[in-house]
Amino acid sequence: MTNKAIGIKDVAAAAGVSVTTVSHVLNDVAYARVGTETRERVQEVARRLGYGPNRLAQALRTQRSGMIGFISEEIATTPHAGRIILGAEETARAHGYNIMIINAASTGSVDTREQDVAALLDRQVDGVLYATMYHRKLSVPKNLTGLPAVLVDSEDISQAVCSVIPDEEGGARAAVQTLIDAGHTRIGMINNTDDVPATHSRLTAFKKTLADAGLPFHPELVQSEHSEVIGGYEAAVRLLSPGSRPTAVFCYNDRMAMGAYRAAGELGLHIPADLSIVGFDNQQLIAENLYPGLTTVALPHYEMGAWATRNLIAAIEGKTDLTLFAAHPTVLPCPMVLRDSVASPKPKGASSRAAPDSATRANA
Repeated sequence: MTNKAIGIKDVAAAAGVSVTTVSHVLNDVAYARVGTETRERVQEVARRLGYGPNRLAQALRTQRSGMIGFISEEIATTPHAGRIILGAEETARAHGYNIMIINAASTGSVDTREQDVAALLDRQVDGVLYATMYHRKLSVPKNLTGLPAVLVDSEDISQAVCSVIPDEEGGARAAVQTLIDAGHTRIGMINNTDDVPATHSRLTAFKKTLADAGLPFHPELVQSEHSEVIGGYEAAVRLLSPGSRPTAVFCYNDRMAMGAYRAAGELGLHIPADLSIVGFDNQQLIAENLYPGLTTVALPHYEMGAWATRNLIAAIEGKTDLTLFAAHPTVLPCPMVLRDSVASPKPKGASSRAAPDSATRANA
């Protein structure tokens, strides 16, 4: 028995549809009217038989390579933000595209960024995704404008390129509201000193949420440092010194929260019996391994990668105009991740129940 190559007619016969329907489904023809059930059946049969469209013929017909360029400012080497790439890759694959990644330094010059874009264009990519490791504003390379392109976790200063970003303010409001709902009325914040959107948005949200709850804002209850573990520790030592210290703290990120855990332990405070803490980012290596587990806010890394890729492909295929979204970034929600670092404040004069030192794992 000879092995015959599987063709489009074999897929059509096995799926019980016409050759035209198979072609429309596998080539994702925009105007084709194919029901969801039929589309899924054709895709399943094609996968089972190992059939795919002829990419060379498809490229010649559509003048598209099926390749998306992805410039990653260090996120390719960062497990936390790397889910942006996962969201992009899985979405691209589902639409019949592949991704080519260039890992760039976040400190690179504008000329270097233009060289990265040029390198992708030399490889005939159909569009470009440009992702940064943290939410910031940037000047996009000149050769990126005019192309199908989407910025991920960053904003174009000139508002010429479409972008998708996390809802920094909404996430921070949810974090502070979680503390208020637990009964806290004296809440502190450990903030970042860097001039980035998250620094300002999260502080604004902190103030607004207190005001909405009828609680006063005390400037002395906001301490700022560099957004690392040691910065969180130093800010927490100042914030938690004896006196009228807060019963709860909202931290700029999980690394700073880790430092706050250490400071609390050194001061003899148990979390959450004496002090409730909420972080931001949901860096799982930190949040899940602190004791007790850190309640925090998740950044929508996967969702941003998927949204950017889905809309980039729509633009490549002429189904949408990305310039319509350029003036105002698309904002995706940041959900709460509830663990064990928040509890109601204890009554004045009550002693902490015996509990493992909250700094034990933070110091590990």
